[in-house]
Amino acid sequence: MNHPLDPLLRPKSIAVVGATQRQHTVGNHVIDNLTKGKYPGCLYAVNPAYKDVLGITCYASLADLPEPVEHVIFAVSDERIEAALDDAIAHGAKSITIMSSLTLANDSDSPLKTRILKKVNAANLLVCGANCMGFYNVRDRVLASGFDTRAHESPGNIALISQSGSGMSGIVDCDERMRFNLVVTTGQELTISLEDYLDFALDLPDTKVIGLFLETSRKPEALLRAFAKANAKKIPIVAIKVGKTDLSKELTFSHSGAMAGSDKAFDAVFDRYGVQRVNDMDQLATALIMFAQPHPVGPGGFVSIHDSGGERQLTIDLAERIGLPFAALSNATVKKLEKALDPGLEPINPLDAWGAGGDRSGQIMRSCFAAMMADPGTSFGAVIHDRAPYSKIYPDYCEYLHAGHAASGKPAFLVAARQGTGSDPLVVQSTENGFPVLDGLRQFLRGAKCLMNWRDHLRRADDPVPEIDGSALSRWRERLDRDAPLSEAEACAMLRDSGIPAVESHVASDVESTVKAAHALGYPVVLKTANPNISHKTEHNAVHLNLNSDEDVKWAYRDVSQHLGPLVLVAQYVPAGPELILGMHNDAQFGPVIMIGAGGITAELDTDAVFALAPFGSAHAKRMIERLRIRPLLDGYRGSGVMNVDALCDAVARLSVMSHMYADKIENIDINPVIASADGCIAVDALVIPKSAAMVATHQRKAG
Repeated sequence: MNHPLDPLLRPKSIAVVGATQRQHTVGNHVIDNLTKGKYPGCLYAVNPAYKDVLGITCYASLADLPEPVEHVIFAVSDERIEAALDDAIAHGAKSITIMSSLTLANDSDSPLKTRILKKVNAANLLVCGANCMGFYNVRDRVLASGFDTRAHESPGNIALISQSGSGMSGIVDCDERMRFNLVVTTGQELTISLEDYLDFALDLPDTKVIGLFLETSRKPEALLRAFAKANAKKIPIVAIKVGKTDLSKELTFSHSGAMAGSDKAFDAVFDRYGVQRVNDMDQLATALIMFAQPHPVGPGGFVSIHDSGGERQLTIDLAERIGLPFAALSNATVKKLEKALDPGLEPINPLDAWGAGGDRSGQIMRSCFAAMMADPGTSFGAVIHDRAPYSKIYPDYCEYLHAGHAASGKPAFLVAARQGTGSDPLVVQSTENGFPVLDGLRQFLRGAKCLMNWRDHLRRADDPVPEIDGSALSRWRERLDRDAPLSEAEACAMLRDSGIPAVESHVASDVESTVKAAHALGYPVVLKTANPNISHKTEHNAVHLNLNSDEDVKWAYRDVSQHLGPLVLVAQYVPAGPELILGMHNDAQFGPVIMIGAGGITAELDTDAVFALAPFGSAHAKRMIERLRIRPLLDGYRGSGVMNVDALCDAVARLSVMSHMYADKIENIDINPVIASADGCIAVDALVIPKSAAMVATHQRKAG
């Protein structure tokens, strides 16, 4: 198996420039890690001050080595790094690792980092770093890091790629329950980025799960290719994404643009490819342990067994908060539980099986957990018991796990309600044997949700995108080249040409033409300003609804025109109904991101919104709608009629296709509100901002 990163991550030979006998230094740790890891290639130390370092022969310079080496690791200061790099290039190295930050005090007009980058690009070098902690290719026994670390035993099945050094060590070195095959800190990513390392990890035959500590993507197209590759290989990815960005100050035109900042684009990407997003290091570590166990997740919900009624209630509360479903037990399983339990205990899931206690308690736990795990509606199960004194676990608890798995073949986890320790030998042994011992209910439940989400992602059926008539394509592309947003009437017409229901409207400039437009549409109508400088009209009291006569229209025209100018828009009136917002923001990295959420005048104040990467079909649109808090409104909330959700799904999918078709031309789309009804849905107000107009607005803001 060959990979372009082989000279970097599995080199045949390594030289450590700056190797030293001084303990607690980078130059000492690198040699120590490589020797303790039993690096199989040729290893050389380079430092004129020593004859050997930790038993490795030391040479005065790279030029003195008996052979050219593939990989040079620098353990020198930034004051010496440039000269050392020149030596490595002259030596003919193919790859290097730079752990220093490439920062000098009072640097020249061409900073050190710029000079280094120019040289490594000219020499076509593969570079890990700079400003990183190196890497551990545990599978190939290349522990190339300049910092102390625990022993890494092979084989491992977890890969961790981190754009944060502490984001790596905080996972790798703090818990022995995980076995890694590859760990990389990417640093400044001078030539090799997180996306490249991810591709390498996916090609390792023993990779079961990959963790990412992600700050940004320098190669977004490569990231999407890697995520697609992970899907094809059915390898789950769990990610922390930090550095949330609020674009609302820049995107003053559009609700949807302000709500769909770059972090939401990552949400959309993760959703498209089934990447499981977690919020902190504890959740990341727990999810990696859970995915690394070897047993397949079944259909349905999860089961849990407890020895505490209070902790059972806590589990119920926390699971409901994150939407994690419990399995509904069959009648046959309930009867088995009734037979096994002490009197007074309910045969339900989650199960409090601690009754009278005593010698029978262990047998009751084993038999009940086995019965629940064997239920056809169970995906996996958890024994939720607290730790023993000194954070140890009782061997009986492991027996419960084995009994549950033996009865079902499904994953079984031992979970403590709060943090314990991974240093207990029985904890490590049980986890490595495929029965993870975990700590903290929140972390476990989040990991359980990740397992179910990944399972469901893999089972999704094909979702064909709707076809859109392209007959008006050239006309709209020509219009979008102009440096002004489309008028509301134009925006609605463009939506209709894309198969998205939108109101009919006419522009008028005086009382007579306004009344004539109302007659053409038929009463009732809506009148609003058509002033191109007013984007959100309700904020300017520039909208009058449900006008039913000529007199109403004349009054409304006078009211609006005297404040905002003579141009008005007369449109169909749409009866009240649940209001949603649809939108698109063209993300600079990933392209069109579609949003659906709670609409109306409070759209920006409400966080009830879901995002997806365009294009997609109606099935994906329906999954988005199901995640909205306002979803019950569409089913006839408090006596209202049942809305046509299928029509709404079709409109959302068509917006995604339209956004994809015009991705090179449109910056933002804002459709607010979209009113749902039993007959379908219809866009009442729309804003389409061409890329040309967005660029003009950005330049104007910067000039101001």
